[in-house]
Amino acid sequence: MNRTGSLFSQILSLFQRPTFARHVRELKADYHARGFSSWDQFVAMLFCQLAQARSLREISDGLKCCEGKLKHLGLETEPKRSTLSYANAHRPLEMFERLFYDLLAQCQAISPQKKFRFKNRLLTIDSTTVELCASMFDWAHWRHTKGAVKLHLLLDHDGYLPVFGHITDGKTGDVKVAQTLDFPKGSIVALDRGYTDYRLYARWTREGVFFVTRLKTNADFVVVESLPVPKGSNVLRDEIIRLNPFMAGRPDLPDLRRVVIWLEDKQQELVLLTNNFKLAASTIAAIYKERWQIELFFKLLKQQLKIKTFVGTSANAVHIQIWTALIAVLVVRYLQFRSHFRWAVSNLVALLRWNLFSYRNLWAWLNRPLDTPPEPSLQLELNLDSSRASG
Repeated sequence: MNRTGSLFSQILSLFQRPTFARHVRELKADYHARGFSSWDQFVAMLFCQLAQARSLREISDGLKCCEGKLKHLGLETEPKRSTLSYANAHRPLEMFERLFYDLLAQCQAISPQKKFRFKNRLLTIDSTTVELCASMFDWAHWRHTKGAVKLHLLLDHDGYLPVFGHITDGKTGDVKVAQTLDFPKGSIVALDRGYTDYRLYARWTREGVFFVTRLKTNADFVVVESLPVPKGSNVLRDEIIRLNPFMAGRPDLPDLRRVVIWLEDKQQELVLLTNNFKLAASTIAAIYKERWQIELFFKLLKQQLKIKTFVGTSANAVHIQIWTALIAVLVVRYLQFRSHFRWAVSNLVALLRWNLFSYRNLWAWLNRPLDTPPEPSLQLELNLDSSRASG
């Protein structure tokens, strides 16, 4: 008999059932459950992401065709479409948010370190907009003919893990979310100039938080001092500047550093602004270039997982599906960290989707995914031969 559960059941073992049960009690998530528990809902929604199911019917039928294997997932039967739809619309989305942060802690414990030599924690903040049909998602205010939700994300460059997420409607400004965040002293935050807020920069400077961003083209400043520039580098200018306090909104901002980089591939200048005076100008430029990793993360989220088409139209259902997509990303990252095989993310997501209900050891499969699994018929013949011998 095969003693190994399916790959999907082994992935679900990453979520501790006692901790899950505690979340259910605290949030009263199983209130009026009527035979369909929060665990059943979570399994169904994670299956939606990993199997890339496009509708409630595909979730229900996809689990139904594996009915003999559902007990390994903690399910008694496949979820009905109407039951899952009701659960997504009414059960607390905070349940999925908590599960995200539970798994995040496990990922951080084994994540690799960032590629830079400095000890400062490097973070990137940005947002992505998910467009919705205004007639079906009438709560998602954005434009007259279109609806949208916006996912605000903070990416830690140690393992490229999302360490903070917040979902708003499409009209919410990025700066409003950034203003609510507190960073550890010594952190370096990379962000685009869409987050320009000189009062926020002044607060971060007082708190010992560094930032690297682009300087607005209409910024009013004077050069206080020109710093030496390495010969033969793409650094054109390295300057200490002072902003006009009236134009900057009187933020009581200390002097800042302006670094001008020449981009050979685009044949244009990149003007950066930072409050860090210790790192080399080339390192400041590399930090801003590293900000591109959050764009790759959004690309992974939208192309490899399910946040562009939704299986529910209520705000609660949409938020649950987005949080489940973030959980699925953490699952993929965790598997990457544990594997010795050099996985491309797209390949891992695809092969995982095709092998969700394969009965193989997950960790052995991660390291040797292309090995031919043992034939089930051979195992059956061995079992039959042993039973005949005993008879």
